[in-house]
Amino acid sequence: MADKTPEKLDKPTEAATDKLASKPAEPAKAAAQAKDAVAHARTKFRSLTDAHMPKDFSISMDNLRKGGADGFLLSKPTYATPQQMRGFDPEYVNIVDYIVRITHRIWEEKDIGYIYDTYSHDCTVWDDLHLTFGRDKVVADTITQSNAFPDLRVVADEVIWAGDDTVAFHSSHRTNIFGTNTGFSRFGAPTNKRVQFWCLANCVMLDNEIFHEHVVYDTVGLLQQMGFDPVAVARAQLEEGRALPRDFAGAETARLIGQAKPQEQAIPSTAEGSPEGFVRAALHTLWNRRNLKAVEQVYAESAFAQMTAGRVFRGHGQLRSFILSMMAMFPDLAHVIEDLYWMGNETDGYLVAVRWSMLGTHRGNGRYGPPTGKETHIWGITHWVIEGGKVTKEWTMFNEFGLLVQLQDQ
Repeated sequence: MADKTPEKLDKPTEAATDKLASKPAEPAKAAAQAKDAVAHARTKFRSLTDAHMPKDFSISMDNLRKGGADGFLLSKPTYATPQQMRGFDPEYVNIVDYIVRITHRIWEEKDIGYIYDTYSHDCTVWDDLHLTFGRDKVVADTITQSNAFPDLRVVADEVIWAGDDTVAFHSSHRTNIFGTNTGFSRFGAPTNKRVQFWCLANCVMLDNEIFHEHVVYDTVGLLQQMGFDPVAVARAQLEEGRALPRDFAGAETARLIGQAKPQEQAIPSTAEGSPEGFVRAALHTLWNRRNLKAVEQVYAESAFAQMTAGRVFRGHGQLRSFILSMMAMFPDLAHVIEDLYWMGNETDGYLVAVRWSMLGTHRGNGRYGPPTGKETHIWGITHWVIEGGKVTKEWTMFNEFGLLVQLQDQ
């Protein structure tokens, strides 16, 4: 379930050593405690377990909204359910409050310098195109975007979280962004176009600082609304700074190893107190096993799905057609879950955040034009609402613009 970020080495803190020495323990237990303390001291975050998943929605966007916009955006929401947040600014009541209000302060109040207080100096951030390092890049990109859309509004739609102030908090923040392009952007001169697009951002944080983030904007939808041709912009990106040539043209995907076949996995019920088995088996069955009849087992009949470029799919037929269209363009597509956490219970339902990636070769016709034969890497974030054992709502954003750049690279 955990993000596979390499561990950051450091020496155990004196506090951790003193804590172990302060209380006698059996030799075996003391050794285990010492090992755990050292491991904790040298990692910024550890793997999440079922115990780190919130079992209800007492700390959630729904709870935060009860005070109205003035109550949870412009002041400390004292009515919200408190949470232990060791190392965080006492201004914040819980992790949802932290994520929502630092976003508002940075983007809408334009306190861009607050990034210095809420991102670590060595933070890593994945976006559509690449991995960047350091908060100075976060500051620079925020300034560029704010200049392009001075009236930008970032509306919090949902926050799915897990973890705590010991192993690190994980949050998946879904926002609906509005603005008018009256300033120069990284795509060119102002267009005076009004835009609305979605963003999903997965953050990991400790001690009041975000140190790892995956953020995916609906960049294709944004470009279309600004009046640009996304394919032409992708070509221009390559002309401005061409990447190094690939080490190889293609590789065998992990979905099929040699002459083996994809494993068949039964899709379990969510009634056992955790949606993990359901989510993993469902995505494997649909994307790797190619069993599209399972759409009816995974999704409710009236399921709704919001995708990149403003696309909306409703019901089994449209969802199945979308999956088919991707498989037709990338016949060897292989799907992998890279990060997964959730909140909720069987009675009230679950909110699930999945970060995933797919590797596939562009060998079929479709939305992205004639086949190029190029191997591509697609990654995205999906939010599922699971009610009554089935997915009733979905939001999925993936690096569609990054995919176009990969396909245009000659």
